[in-house]
Amino acid sequence: MTKQESQERNWYAIHTYSGYEERVAENLRQRIDSLGLSDLIFDVIVPKEKTIEIRNGKRRVVEKKIFQGYVLVNMIVTEHSWYVVRNTPQVTGFIGSGTIPVPLAETEIKNIQKRMGVEEPKYKIDLRKGDLVSINDGPFKGSDATVDVVDEEKGKIKVLVSMFGRETPVELDSLQVKKI
Repeated sequence: MTKQESQERNWYAIHTYSGYEERVAENLRQRIDSLGLSDLIFDVIVPKEKTIEIRNGKRRVVEKKIFQGYVLVNMIVTEHSWYVVRNTPQVTGFIGSGTIPVPLAETEIKNIQKRMGVEEPKYKIDLRKGDLVSINDGPFKGSDATVDVVDEEKGKIKVLVSMFGRETPVELDSLQVKKI
């Protein structure tokens, strides 16, 4: 292995089997404790963000992984720390060229941490432009409409309601409609 040892503490991305991110992070934390590597491996995180999903008229906050199949590790790369991380079950390797791990840029880490720390979750609306919906609340209750614009940031949708032979745009909360 022709790997550079670095005495610098950096963030590295490790690739894992998809769906095993949490298990890999937990295994890695246990290995750090049992092997006494807390002076070389400082933090292990699975990047997640909160989103709002609306399904069947119900709103709920869920945590979604930002990067499927990846775990971030803050560590100093030495022969030993590299070996421990690389040989953790369900880890396929470090992100980098060959066996040389490439640290993530500071700006990338700041952006990921910013996404993880956002308290205001994003809306997840399972509607697209052109979908036919039924309005179940408000002054247009009982009317059918066609989705024109979906704004996942605000949780709003703009629909076109047919009234007196004309299409009228109406902005609604995503909970006020149900997909037909």
